Amino acid sequence: MASEHYFSSTPGSDLKLRQITVKIAGHIRAVTTANAIFSPEHIDTGTKVLMREAPLPSGGGDVLDLGCGWGPISLHLALADPTATVWAVDVNERALELVRMNAAGLGLTNINAVLPADVPDSVVFAGIWSNPPIRVGKAELHTMLEHWLPRLKPGSDAWLVVQRNLGSDSLHRWLAEEFPAQPGALEVSRYATDKGFRILQAHKPA
Repeated sequence: MASEHYFSSTPGSDLKLRQITVKIAGHIRAVTTANAIFSPEHIDTGTKVLMREAPLPSGGGDVLDLGCGWGPISLHLALADPTATVWAVDVNERALELVRMNAAGLGLTNINAVLPADVPDSVVFAGIWSNPPIRVGKAELHTMLEHWLPRLKPGSDAWLVVQRNLGSDSLHRWLAEEFPAQPGALEVSRYATDKGFRILQAHKPA
């Protein structure tokens, strides 16, 4: 059913919460997930690769977890830099409520779990981390990245993890064509490869 896709805004099924234990920021932690969201039983491999390989935020500022799901990347970022303000953005309202629950459970007060439209236009990001929803289709994925990537601060980076078999190389080519290396634009490169996933780095020159 379409209402059960993790990228639906309001899942149609009854909420079924579950408790799991996962490793975030070097420690085993108890978190809450639910049905009708992305990867409710564990941290998926792509997200694990991103959390392990991509540099962590430092120095505060606003950072973005784009397509946050139940929040593993947001929790990871918020624990790594308590002075940062983490914007956990997703279209799935059930996922956002889980992020809020998990942040509260870990005593984190520096996470804003919101719908895309609820991020003020004035906010620019000191970093973006994302395991983007490839299965929404290229057109919607490209529209999403065209909206968020330009909101990087100069000198900052976006880190995107994409499975090679799901089009990481074609996305890399599109990013390189869409955001050419010129003043104020983005320089796109492959940062790391692990377990069949690529981490793409999009750097906004200072």
